[in-house]
Amino acid sequence: MKIDRFLKAALLGLAVSASPVAMMFATDAAANNLRVVKQGTSRTLDVPMNRAVVVESDVPFAELSIANPGIADISSLSDRTIYVLGKAPGLTTLTLLDAAGKLITNVDVRVAADVSEFKERLRQILPGEKIEVRTANDGIVLSGIVSSSSRLQRALDLAERYAPDRVSNLMSVGGIQQVMLKVRFAEMQRSVSKSLSSSLALNGSVLGNSVGVNGGSGTLNSSGGVGTALGGNVPSVNENAGALLFGFSAGNTQVGLLLEALETKGVVRTLAEPNLVALSGQEAKFLAGGEYPVPVSQDNGAITVEFKPFGIELNFIPRVVDKDLINLELEAAVSAIDPTNGFSVNGFEIDAFSRRETSTTVEMRDGESFAIAGLLQDDFTDDNSQLPWLGDVPVLGALFRSASYQRQQTELVIIITAHLVSPTRGEALSLPTDRIKPPTEKDLFLYGRTAAGTRTPKKGAAGEVAKQDFSGSYGYVLD
Repeated sequence: MKIDRFLKAALLGLAVSASPVAMMFATDAAANNLRVVKQGTSRTLDVPMNRAVVVESDVPFAELSIANPGIADISSLSDRTIYVLGKAPGLTTLTLLDAAGKLITNVDVRVAADVSEFKERLRQILPGEKIEVRTANDGIVLSGIVSSSSRLQRALDLAERYAPDRVSNLMSVGGIQQVMLKVRFAEMQRSVSKSLSSSLALNGSVLGNSVGVNGGSGTLNSSGGVGTALGGNVPSVNENAGALLFGFSAGNTQVGLLLEALETKGVVRTLAEPNLVALSGQEAKFLAGGEYPVPVSQDNGAITVEFKPFGIELNFIPRVVDKDLINLELEAAVSAIDPTNGFSVNGFEIDAFSRRETSTTVEMRDGESFAIAGLLQDDFTDDNSQLPWLGDVPVLGALFRSASYQRQQTELVIIITAHLVSPTRGEALSLPTDRIKPPTEKDLFLYGRTAAGTRTPKKGAAGEVAKQDFSGSYGYVLD
């Protein structure tokens, strides 16, 4: 009995100790029975979104399945033909099985946005542009080089119609994108002024009575020409260019006659040519002049100073629209201090400004010019003053009358020229100071020379300018 119980216990312990090994062998056997079928996997099938593709199988199939019906929908037309419809962008797997349930093949189905129509529209709208179109996941990728920023924006706007909010822009803008603007202000002012005035004076006694009569206008004479006419002298302060004096005595009566005449003519020529270069789409500013202090009274009674700029001003924003077509948004002005129209307040002398300015937006091609502003102004003033009643007397009335007229004509033209420019090497540019250097003490004091010779460049644009004298062109040369 004891031996029997011992044998049973030994067999039980052996069985318990051998059970994990048995389970391990069972698991390995089950794993070996499971295998992944990969044979027969075909290449990727590209299906446009919302489009259908019909594919054929070389081997008859009995069963079809799609991994994600939300990406693509399938249906069998026969035992060899499959209808695949793209529904949403993405990647899924199409599986074909035969009648025995064995795998025939797996097909990767990629559904993307339809770019064939987009490519065709792109070629129609932007011919000649080297734009490459690709699909990425559920979007469109654009790459390549376009001729202008406006065409780049057109391509992006068109792509948004096919893939809203899913367009990646890898394009760059080629060509010249820097614009040089040349502005020319040309103004001519002509003025003519004429005046004629007379003064008559009588002083003495007639029939035992004293007589003193002063008549005439003489408004341009601030010294009292009538009184000095009796003394036989031309007035010491006389604004007129010509004064004629007559004086004689008739018995005890002295007669004085002063004729004053004035004729002035003047011509003023104003010319300014500011040039400025800027990148397409960026604002550029130019000011050659200064700032004038203007006192400003504050609410608390304090006086502060504000500075008003004057001189030659130019602000513009260029945009290269299409190859050599340039859109210009510009403001240009020429101003100067005008003391004749100033005024005085609280002990401050404040001058006025004469100013010519324009603000506009135009389009032009490279090298073209535009007259963006012009002014024709003709001011005429006629003045006639006289003493009442006496000035209406025929012939003698001219002695009690003065007449003057002023006429001022102004003609202003503003012309702009735009150029597409690119940088060049520094030695190709010439400066106004390249030919002149300061004199030595010997040249200045002994010979009276204001410059000690010239430095003469031999090559490039600087050499061409150096061949000219001061009557020629200076500055940089634009080909």
